[in-house]
Amino acid sequence: MNSIIKLSDNAASRIKEIMSSAKKNTVGLRISVKSGGCAGMSYVMEYSKQVNPNDEVIEDKGVKVYIDSAAVMYLLGTEMDYKKEDFSSTFVFNNPNETERCGCGESFKV
Repeated sequence: MNSIIKLSDNAASRIKEIMSSAKKNTVGLRISVKSGGCAGMSYVMEYSKQVNPNDEVIEDKGVKVYIDSAAVMYLLGTEMDYKKEDFSSTFVFNNPNETERCGCGESFKV
């Protein structure tokens, strides 16, 4: 079975760094999708203090990521990458389900 999300090596190592400095009661990183932004939907990443029973759990490259059940259909086949540039660094979602992305890259449409 294919993963909902695949993590690049850069994304996995950045998540490891983030989790190593997370508070003790944090169980992992949760990815969800919310309405908003110029194109209609945005990716949301946050610390998770508990595992929701409906979460999909992705384990890849030694990292555990929780996917909100409502986001699964929007994220199928997505690769999550982490790009570091001179003045910024960010997680990048390469999502084959996107039909449109806003100019600033903050939101998308499926």
